[in-house]
Amino acid sequence: MAVVEVVQLLVSPAHRYTGRPSEGPSPAHPDELVGSAEVRQGLGLVGDRYYARPAHRDAAVTLMAAENLPLDIRPGTDLRHTRRNVLLRGVDVDALLGRTVSLDCGTGPVLLAVRRAARPCAWMDAVIGPGAQRALRDKGGVRCTPLSDGVLTLGPAEFLVLPD
Repeated sequence: MAVVEVVQLLVSPAHRYTGRPSEGPSPAHPDELVGSAEVRQGLGLVGDRYYARPAHRDAAVTLMAAENLPLDIRPGTDLRHTRRNVLLRGVDVDALLGRTVSLDCGTGPVLLAVRRAARPCAWMDAVIGPGAQRALRDKGGVRCTPLSDGVLTLGPAEFLVLPD
């Protein structure tokens, strides 16, 4: 088991990257960065735009490593730009495809099945800066299915990769 840090949590009720990147993103919801997020098994994060959407149930929660943010392109880049849900420091989430992980922020473990890569799109160049999409290739995070209910909070957390 490793101790990681939950740096940011994003629960956004609305899509921001619709249409063409050249048109710019939709306005941000003022409360999309949260201190805690409620996870529901098979459904996602309560209040998030992908919550309980059948097309997204296998990819309802996205994790990203803080170490992979393209800060050299735009200092201050965070989840509001990448549109991932959970920003972790201290673990290479991109190396965990096909695994099941446990993240315990002190309120009990939340189990997540790491299903597939969260591939960066052309929006990354538009909102972060030229070269961001390429910089995030193979480092854009992962899409997960929540296998248990629980609560994620900012701060230190115990992270465990479960045996196959």
